[in-house]
Amino acid sequence: METQSENACFGGVQGVYTHASEATGCDMTFGLFLPAEARDGPVPVLWYLSGLTCTHENAMVKAGAQGWAAEMGIALVFPDTSPRGEGVADDDAFDLGQGAGFYVNATQNPWARHYRMWDYVAEELPRVVTRNFAVDEERQAITGHSMGGHGALTLAMSLPGRYASVSAFAPICNPTQSDWGRKQFSAYLGDEFEAAWAAHDASLLMRERGFDGPVLVDTGTEDQFIHLLKPEALATAAAERRQRSTFRLQPGYDHSYFFVSSFMEDHVAFHAEALHAR
Repeated sequence: METQSENACFGGVQGVYTHASEATGCDMTFGLFLPAEARDGPVPVLWYLSGLTCTHENAMVKAGAQGWAAEMGIALVFPDTSPRGEGVADDDAFDLGQGAGFYVNATQNPWARHYRMWDYVAEELPRVVTRNFAVDEERQAITGHSMGGHGALTLAMSLPGRYASVSAFAPICNPTQSDWGRKQFSAYLGDEFEAAWAAHDASLLMRERGFDGPVLVDTGTEDQFIHLLKPEALATAAAERRQRSTFRLQPGYDHSYFFVSSFMEDHVAFHAEALHAR
C-alpha cells in the first residue's frame, strides 16, 4: 500500500492511500479519516459510498464529515466508485463505466474483468483497512449519496450483522424501475438475468429482507433527479415491512453536496449512537 498524502485534520489524520486490488485487478485509491482516539486503539468506522462521476475525493473534500466524526470518535472511509486506469473498460456516458461502478460484480464483457465493486467494498477494502489501521472491524456503519446511497442500502440489507446502522442521502431507491439502474444492470449483469437485478434494488430488498438496525434517508424536495431516485418506492416498502426507519423530504434542497453537507451532522450522530451501542 502506498501513502499518497496525510494531513492533520480536526485533531486526527486525513489520509489518501493506493493499493493493488485483487477484486478489481487494478490499483484502487481510498480516503481514510482517523480521529485522535485511533492513537489509543481501534475506533468504530463509517463507510461513505459516493455517487456517479465521483472519486474518493469528492465526499472527502465536500461533505464536511470529518469534524463531526472527530467529535464522535469515528473513522471515515471514502472508497472510489469504480476501477480505473489504462485497460479498464469505459464508456463515453457519465453514468456507465469509470466513475459509475454501481457497487455490483459485473458478469458481462467488457466489464466483468475489472468491475467487481461489490467484492471490493464488501470484502477486500475492509480487510485492507482493518489490517493496516486502528479501525474496529466489529463496529461498522455505512452511508452514501445517490448511487452510493443505493450501494449503502443494498450492502446493508445483504450482509446482516455487518453494519450497526445504514443511512443515505438522495439514494437511487428502485433501480430496476429507473433509467439509473436498468441501463447499468443491463450492461453489467445482462438483460437475460433480470432476476439478478433484484439483489441490487433497495426497495425490493426492503420488502424481502429489511435491515436489522435503524435506517435514515434524506432526499431534497428540489432534487433535480428525484424522478430517477424514486424515494416513494423505498418508503412504501419500509412502511409495509414496519422497518425501524426515518425518511425525510428536505424542503428546497437539491442533489448537490450543499445538501449532503447540510445534513451530515445528523447522519454522523445517527451512526455514532448505533456504533457506540455495539
